[in-house]
Amino acid sequence: MWTNRAGKATGKRMIKVAAAIALAASVSACANSKMTTGSINRDGSGTQTAIATGDATTLGNAYSKNPTDKGTALGYASALQANGNSDQALAVVRKLAIEHPKDREVLAAYGKALASDGQLEPALDAVRRAQTPEYPDWRLMSAEASIVDQLGDRELARELYRKALDIQPNEPSVLSNLGMSYVLEGNLKTAESYLKTAVSQPGADSRVRQNLALVVGLQGRFGEAEQIAGQDISPEQAKANVAYLRSMLSQQNAWGQLKAQDKNTN
Repeated sequence: MWTNRAGKATGKRMIKVAAAIALAASVSACANSKMTTGSINRDGSGTQTAIATGDATTLGNAYSKNPTDKGTALGYASALQANGNSDQALAVVRKLAIEHPKDREVLAAYGKALASDGQLEPALDAVRRAQTPEYPDWRLMSAEASIVDQLGDRELARELYRKALDIQPNEPSVLSNLGMSYVLEGNLKTAESYLKTAVSQPGADSRVRQNLALVVGLQGRFGEAEQIAGQDISPEQAKANVAYLRSMLSQQNAWGQLKAQDKNTN
């Protein structure tokens, strides 16, 4: 979610931080969605089930026994990332990338781990190496766009998002990322339009709805933001998140800065 990570940023800086956080999370989703495969251990240890459920303890035990197994290593890294252990996840995937330097799936996971760790340039290189121009993957294209967006090249990022949508029309995760791209430049109304379209698509997940809640909240519509956020988290957590956002916007009249900036972009 988007609370407690924007620090003391206000105004334009705050929304850039918030959007970058959301886009960094989207890299993980796009680069790894439906790309991680599992293996069934001959000893019946249930590694495949652990991969499916994200059981970091079971996967860690399996990984320690066979660190070269791609499915186990990728599953373990994904579970570590989900638990907030990005440094450890990066170490696991980096070792795997050394052993499988041309494996598209491994490179995608490596790019994900690098981006989550804030290493955007190496992440971009890994994701691009994972892509195959003759058979482009929309997930990798969206992941590349998210990284490029964080590096400040809006034009290229949006071109990549739209190419991804040409391959996978109305894909909610890509529409969501495109919306967050407009948040990065302070154009909240355009961002909200894309995010509402994303939320209305079949398969839209909690990340998409939380991004919409963030953008709605950044415009001062706190009750609506809380209602959107509460679809995926507890009412108490939704209330706490929105309260945190409200407190951030109250600092140095950040809300007024956001409204003025949004007006200037239209």
